Amino acid sequence: MRASATHVATALLLGLAGLAFTLAAQAQAWPSKPIKMVVPFSAGGSTDTVARIIAEKLTARLGQPVVVENKAGAGGSLGSDFVAKSPADGYTYLVGTSSTMAIAPWVYTKLPYNPTRDLTPVTLLGTADIIVVVHSDVPIRNTKQLLDYARANPGKLTFASGGNGSISHLLGEYFKSMAKVDMLHVPYKGDAQMVTDMLGGQVNLAFGTAVAWLPHIKTGKVAAVAVTNPKRSTTLTDLPTLNESGVPGYEAVQWFGIAAPIGTPPEVVQRMYGEIKAILAMPDVQKRFVELGFDVVGNTPAEFAQFLRDENTKWKKIAEIAGTKLD
Repeated sequence: MRASATHVATALLLGLAGLAFTLAAQAQAWPSKPIKMVVPFSAGGSTDTVARIIAEKLTARLGQPVVVENKAGAGGSLGSDFVAKSPADGYTYLVGTSSTMAIAPWVYTKLPYNPTRDLTPVTLLGTADIIVVVHSDVPIRNTKQLLDYARANPGKLTFASGGNGSISHLLGEYFKSMAKVDMLHVPYKGDAQMVTDMLGGQVNLAFGTAVAWLPHIKTGKVAAVAVTNPKRSTTLTDLPTLNESGVPGYEAVQWFGIAAPIGTPPEVVQRMYGEIKAILAMPDVQKRFVELGFDVVGNTPAEFAQFLRDENTKWKKIAEIAGTKLD
């Protein structure tokens, strides 16, 4: 009996050792095929821009193509759900945002995925300035003029968004609630279409990232009114925050992060985090992100997970204030 028990114990230890070796070998072998980075919005927008910068560097570092795939629709829910239901093998990642990972759960009544339950945090890439912009033909250049105009012309101002339930949508509804003004929401299927119509004068106003709007602010096609961030922009230092210029308590930031399907091997998650952190430390990447009005973060998976918990708490309150609910 004693010998038999010893044999069983030995076999068990050998089996566990073999499993550990297999898992280690799999982690070391990763990646052995192309990697997909899913952007849940249309090409040309801020999320897409950030994703392509990271993907290009990852391709060079990993020795495998890292392909950006745009899956727009339902305010980012379509692409996010695709990743959530993808194999947890380390070859599919979501370029998530405030909209898809912190806002959607509190806006959509029938969200097909749960960011907390279905996705594994990899790293927070960084935060971006959100700018309130108006078409150059609109007689508004500061927060006071915006408030005065909106109150004198209820329902006349149109504000564009990247889609129902997106951060640009919720920020507009939040502004309406906090400032007690009436504006008409005009949703688009992604930031690119929103920008096109803003430049064409089809809509008056938008809440968007510096990534999307800085080039057009510089050409004078749109005018910057304020930022929604808690502090002034490092890029547009003269631009006041909404909080300090007429809408007390209004604060919000956009952010971008990488997530994988739940169950993705921890070794692969850590490797991906390490590679992205190294990329974010590159001088040319940092310079590019600063030009886009983007503050680099690159925190650990555990830190990103805590950040997500905090963001969900905050956006739940904002969603309640805005009163936005979508099917």
